[in-house]
Parts: sequence; structure tokens; C-alpha cells
Amino acid sequence: MGTLGRAIYTVGFWIRETGQALDRLGCRLQGNYYFQEQLSRHRTLMNIFDKAPAVDKDAFVAPSASIIGDVQVGRGSSIWYGCVLRGDVNSISVGAGTNIQDNSLVHVAKSNLNGKVLPTIIGDNVTIGHSAVLHGCIVEDEAFVGMGAMLLDGVVVEKHGMVAAGALVRQNARIPAGEVWGGNPAKFLRKLTDEEIAFISQSATNYSNLAQVHAAENAKPFDEIEFEKVLRKKFARRDEEYDSMLGVVRETPPELILPDNVLPDKAPRAK
Repeated sequence: MGTLGRAIYTVGFWIRETGQALDRLGCRLQGNYYFQEQLSRHRTLMNIFDKAPAVDKDAFVAPSASIIGDVQVGRGSSIWYGCVLRGDVNSISVGAGTNIQDNSLVHVAKSNLNGKVLPTIIGDNVTIGHSAVLHGCIVEDEAFVGMGAMLLDGVVVEKHGMVAAGALVRQNARIPAGEVWGGNPAKFLRKLTDEEIAFISQSATNYSNLAQVHAAENAKPFDEIEFEKVLRKKFARRDEEYDSMLGVVRETPPELILPDNVLPDKAPRAK
């Protein structure tokens, strides 16, 4: 950011602080009759001076997630609730169709024992399990990182590589394609089966479909949400078996029907 940009940023900061100061003054003048509204300062997308996140329009970012600084998120990817992607001292790149699940942390390295400047690069159709930590590492296409796993600086997970849940992968370790590593410190456990490799791709597809449902739900206005609450309450105690004995046919409102691709194992009901 140049001198002009910093000046504009500073003026904007002063204006916002002045507005908050006036609000506090007004509350004091109202005495016991004032109502103070507490505003959340959380921002899903946050700049660091001239470093701004670039998120594809078809990606899903949960409202409670934080994407900060030099971060790129590709088409169809999903960043779930409570995740933090902080690209302040280096860059983070997330490919297409990748899911980073709830409470995971992705950061970068500006300096370490080896003196290397390391971004974090996550490829396409990758699954990152809940509460995983990735720091200055590379996860190639269609790799899998289990829940609670930690990948330290310089780690490389090759395509179709898998890190088991709770594993700690030490600095500069390389997990070859088709292998499962686990433990603390992580070490080779076994080879992946063909079914497990296919599951990695399917997992990414399932999460991509589920993200579309969450994105639609988060985009609903208040009135629509309240209307659906009434519908759910009305249809909550309908028993299909009892209705069939009475010869009663009830149609489920379209607002309560999930897309077929979210429940792929559920066979469509004959009409």
C-alpha cells in the first residue's frame, strides 16, 4: 500500500472511531433510559493493508469463519464454521472443490529454523478434517488430512496421500502418494486401498454438495426462516405409517426437502 492508500485508510479509521465515540456519548446522555446495541466486529473476509482475500463466487465461507489477508479460495471450495485462514506474512492458496472443516487453522511461515519463507498451498478436491492445523505446508490434489492432525513447516502431502486423525507430521516430512501416515511423530502405517482412494474424491464431492445447502440456508432472509419454522412445527408429528392406514396422503412442503445430491444413498420415493 502506497502513501496515499495508507492516508485514506487512516482517515477511514478516524471516521469510524469518531462515530463509535459519538454513540458512547449519546448513551451516557440518555442515562438510565438508553439502549446500547452491541455490534460484533467479526468479519468473514478481512484485509491486511493491501493484502485482500480473493474468494470465488461459487465458494462457501461460513459466517463464523475468518479469511484474512493474502488468501485465495477456488471454485466450489468450502471453508466451514470456526475456521481461520490467516495469510498475513505469506500467502495461502486453496484450490477448487476443497473442504476445510470446522475449527481448522491454516497459517503460513515467514521465518523458521531453516530460514525458509513458506506459503501454504492446498490443491483441488482436498479434504481437511475438523480442527486440523496446517502451517507453511503443501497438500496436493485429492489428499486427505484427518481430524485434529497437525502439519508443520515444509510438509508435503502428495496426491492421494492420507494423514491419520490426530497425527503430528514433523517439519519437512514428505508423505508419498497412496500412503497412510499417523502417530506422534507421524510415520508410515500402510498403503491405501483402491476403495480408500476413491473415498477421498467422494468425500470432497459430498462436502461440496453439502456446502451448497448451507450457503442457501445462510442466505435466507429472516421472514423465510420464520415461515419454515412454522411449517416444521406443523409437520413435525405426522406419522407416515399411521397416515397410510387411514388412507391419508400428505405432501411435504418443498421448503423442507433437501436436494437429492446431499443424501446420495437415499432412494427416491415412488409417487
